[in-house]
Amino acid sequence: MEEAKKWANIVYALQALGFLVGISYIAAVIVAYMKQAEARGTWVESHFQWQIMTFWYSLLWGILGAVAMMWMVGYVILIAAMLWIVYRIVVGWVRLSENRPVYGVS
Repeated sequence: MEEAKKWANIVYALQALGFLVGISYIAAVIVAYMKQAEARGTWVESHFQWQIMTFWYSLLWGILGAVAMMWMVGYVILIAAMLWIVYRIVVGWVRLSENRPVYGVS
């Protein structure tokens, strides 16, 4: 489980780095998919699921925000999406450091 926790930490770091180097955000989701099976049945699995869902929903909101730029509401959507991503990274990383799953009671 320590190995899975190490990789979950790496994924959170890659997601955070994604604000500066976009390709690391894509690398983060690839690593999360690759390491998720190793964490199956442990509390760390919830972190990989959280990270994967963060990627896909942020991609969705990013596309919607880009399209909505034509109506000027896109900026609001993109800013909200960025704040949501920061929230997800911080909450997940804090819970990981506390050896807790992202969801549920532990």
